[in-house]
Amino acid sequence: MPRTMTDQEWEAQNGTAAAPTAAPELDLDTRLMLADAAMTVRLDHAALAFEVNTAHLPAATVEPLTAPPRPTPEPALATPLAACLQRAIRILGERGWTRGHLREEGGAVCAVGAIRAAATSRHQSDDACALLLGVIEERFTAETVPSWNDQQNSAAVIRVLGQVADHAAARGI
Repeated sequence: MPRTMTDQEWEAQNGTAAAPTAAPELDLDTRLMLADAAMTVRLDHAALAFEVNTAHLPAATVEPLTAPPRPTPEPALATPLAACLQRAIRILGERGWTRGHLREEGGAVCAVGAIRAAATSRHQSDDACALLLGVIEERFTAETVPSWNDQQNSAAVIRVLGQVADHAAARGI
């Protein structure tokens, strides 16, 4: 039995078939618009699927967002020396504390390093260290600020610097 030609084969053999037309080339804006539309449909389907899949779960209570608390300004201390010692405490808190070195590569400082960084002048730094040494000699067995620093931990250094700052403010120096 002879095989019969299909309509497409006959048209192709006789040249009457319509030439296939190429799809027009789309510009970037059109392609982006089509991609956006496709993504919107996909996201809508995903949102619907999420709603269906979580409908049986109890609704979670959402705490309202609040702004973080604003830092309270530090009280102005009565004397420049007390203010210097308070800045030294803040520097120790920010950079970290060390023993055996004035300053480490990572930024940590000892008590003297913090005072020097906080002081507005060499004179103020010397006065603050002298006042700290006076308190150290009264309360501890150390003979120098660096030797005392090396015997302490960071909390003790910060506590004593705070007491020395209060002492300076009370004495008006």
